[in-house]
Amino acid sequence: MSKRKIKRTCKPPKKSTAQSGAGRLDVSLDDLKKIIEKAKTVLSDDEVEKLGGVVDTLAVVTHELELKGASVRRLRRLIFGPGSEKMTNVFPDDDDGKPQDDAESKDDSDGKETATSPDKNTDSNETKSADEKKPKRKGHGRTGAKDYTGAEKEKVDHASLKAKDNCPECLKGKLYIQKDPATLVRVTGMAPLKAKVYELERLRCNLCGEVFTAKAPEGVGEEKYDHSAGAMIALLKYGCGMPFNRLERLERDLGIPLPSSTQWEVAYRLALSLAPIYTELIRQAAQGEVLHNDDTTARILKLESPPRVGKNGKERTGLYTSGILSTKDKREIAVFFTGRKHAGENLADVLSQRNADLCIPIQMCDGISANTVGDFETILSNCNSHARRKFVEIADLFVKETKHILGVFKQVYKNDAETKKQNMSAEERMEYHIENSKPLLDDLDKWFEKQFEDKTIEPNSSLGIAINYMTDRWDELTLFLRAPGAPLDNNCCERAIKKAILHRKNSLFFKTENGAYVGDLFMSIIHTCELQDQNPFEYLVTLAKHVDQIAESTADWMPWNYQPTLAAQTRQP
Repeated sequence: MSKRKIKRTCKPPKKSTAQSGAGRLDVSLDDLKKIIEKAKTVLSDDEVEKLGGVVDTLAVVTHELELKGASVRRLRRLIFGPGSEKMTNVFPDDDDGKPQDDAESKDDSDGKETATSPDKNTDSNETKSADEKKPKRKGHGRTGAKDYTGAEKEKVDHASLKAKDNCPECLKGKLYIQKDPATLVRVTGMAPLKAKVYELERLRCNLCGEVFTAKAPEGVGEEKYDHSAGAMIALLKYGCGMPFNRLERLERDLGIPLPSSTQWEVAYRLALSLAPIYTELIRQAAQGEVLHNDDTTARILKLESPPRVGKNGKERTGLYTSGILSTKDKREIAVFFTGRKHAGENLADVLSQRNADLCIPIQMCDGISANTVGDFETILSNCNSHARRKFVEIADLFVKETKHILGVFKQVYKNDAETKKQNMSAEERMEYHIENSKPLLDDLDKWFEKQFEDKTIEPNSSLGIAINYMTDRWDELTLFLRAPGAPLDNNCCERAIKKAILHRKNSLFFKTENGAYVGDLFMSIIHTCELQDQNPFEYLVTLAKHVDQIAESTADWMPWNYQPTLAAQTRQP
């Protein structure tokens, strides 16, 4: 084994005053081998073998870290996952290597102090008005009463006054009802599933023995678990990631027995009635203008053994949950598929239902081949976030170069945010990017080429590999400059696939393919509701109550149009 230096970051034990300031100890592998040889006189052969194995392992790990160019910060990111990838977090220091000061504490370019400097008197009214103009950050501040869209509302009249009464204060004016009432929000706790026991009175004749039982209140029904129970179980399990066993414990603690097997039966019955909705979502997703796809690993116990044999004669052991997000006319539909097929194969199944007279759709995905395998035709667009992330991961190794590259990405994303802010059409957005983003990307492409020509960047280095990843997919990454509606990244599909990841982290696996189908169905319906800003619980309850009507005209009961359909049904005699 070659001689390598192994760096120990922890401080060695203090032996003397001269040694007390040591922060790192450099030890070669040969020195460690000599120490092990000396230890043979004290340790047994088995202990010496174990110690030698530890040293060899440490040497191999150190060598691999050096080959990969890993730093402590990068290693931490690999182990614990990435944090925010914003420029301010990737490069917390400015160009001079000094921490960036708060903009309010910096001096202006003409040498004058800013208005917030403590040494300068400022008008408090001017400062207040400047603060009022500053927009609030999303997710900050108190939640207003109007945000409680699912809350029950109760009108409370004034106890002693009514409209057109004389004013009790001035005794001259008249009172009129204000347009906006005062609001008071009170939040109470309750069980996810409540139970109510109806004690029906029974009367028995002492002569003939006939028993007369009181009728249940109107609307109670004969089923023990009503439509709302199935909807809530499905929402908790497949929308919020709460396993059946966990919900069983929660309900048991609240005095309501709800076995996990019963939960599955209730959810499964609801899924069978909603199968036409899932099928229609897939059909309508196939008609989208842009289709995003990606997948994540999954587990189905019944499929893990024995594995299925693929077309090439090899066993396919992988199991995946594929997410496909279809957009058309700013309407988003999410559908999920769990099984042995990759995201590209599932996309092929979806596009097989596409109307033949429609134009070829745009496909957005990352650069792996699993997303494009399959018999279908699309205009391929690759994710800029994936390309950008490769430079974020090596930012601490190539600070100057990655800062330049990430700066270009930052400006391109700013341009895209501006198109959304101005609510531009697809054509206007493309023209805006051609005018503002294309010059930046053209310069970046020339800069890449120049680095390799001047041999300032080694093609096999981590930076060279990241650049080659981007240049190899340049046309796919810059499709938004040539095709109206082409997105910059696949982030929306990445967010959608988290629904499946949440379920996997909490429930760990599906037992059968049937269970996976039920999960895909509910996750597709729930997430599509969320994308349409619809209440998934109310939607599931409504569907459960109108199963017969759904079978007749499924397309009229989608999350975006079911309310007008329901209103029309209500108006019918």
